[in-house]
Amino acid sequence: MVSYKEIGLVNTREMFAKAIKGGYAIPAFNFNNMEQLQAIIKASAETKSPVILQVSKGARNYANQTLLRYMAQGAVEYAKELGWENPQIVLHLDHGDSFELCKSCVDFGFSSVMIDASSLPYEENIALTRRVVEYAHQFDVTVEAELGVLAGVEDEVASEESHYTKPEEVIDFATRTGCDSLAISIGTSHGAYKFKPEQCTRDPKTGRLVPPPLAFDVLDAIMEKLPGFPIVLHGSSSVPQEYVDIINANGGKLPDAVGIPEEQLRKAAKSAVCKINIDSDSRLAFTAAVRKVLADKPAEFDPRKYCGVARDWMEELYRHKIINVLGSDGKA
Repeated sequence: MVSYKEIGLVNTREMFAKAIKGGYAIPAFNFNNMEQLQAIIKASAETKSPVILQVSKGARNYANQTLLRYMAQGAVEYAKELGWENPQIVLHLDHGDSFELCKSCVDFGFSSVMIDASSLPYEENIALTRRVVEYAHQFDVTVEAELGVLAGVEDEVASEESHYTKPEEVIDFATRTGCDSLAISIGTSHGAYKFKPEQCTRDPKTGRLVPPPLAFDVLDAIMEKLPGFPIVLHGSSSVPQEYVDIINANGGKLPDAVGIPEEQLRKAAKSAVCKINIDSDSRLAFTAAVRKVLADKPAEFDPRKYCGVARDWMEELYRHKIINVLGSDGKA
């Protein structure tokens, strides 16, 4: 058993309370490799933003759970080296799909876990979430749950259709599960293809897809039912078109990739939405940088020469999200 407190991590409880009161959202950035982690920590340390390091089931298998623990510990020490005296860093399991996986993460030093039982019938979702909460809370680990279903694909999580969270269920669900935060569905979606072309309109000047707006009426109804309760938005990458264009211009194939407009995320961040998940955007930045370097310098074979550029592009992206979208800079 490894306590996250020994590693220097924090849970989300105080972090979320401050975010709701302050009208900003905490960035939750997924990472799969060293370069992503370096970029996240550097951007967060230099902007003094609290941050959630997210690891999916697939990323945990890819990286190895033991290495992940030491990477998290190294991230805390790296942040201190960068002048962040008291780093506010969470290590979070994203979309845990079983009690056993959540328990393993708690035991290996995660400070927060998500149990995603949203695909199960309502009562089964409550029962499984409650079981995870009862175990995690013994060790002061916070638990995120999900009610409603997001469309799209992210690692092992996939759904053809979204189902908005039902506001009439949230009080009963939060009360009976004891969860610390609630991921809801209001129209965000996983992956780089968040909407089908037929769901969008096209900008007549640029020809680019314009996605439908988020269901802020559903969010408002949930906040009315659960005043001050921490709300989470998954699938909130904006899919920056400059990265998509670079990828496509250098051998990639991402037609009609479209994300959530940043102005809608800014609006959400000023509400009870205190955690906004961003994954696909950093994947796009990384891929765009690597493709461009290798296209410009086809003889290059040193990974540091293209992964280093990718790290710089991701750091710039993270810094932009923190300062210009979520408003979490200077909050830690």
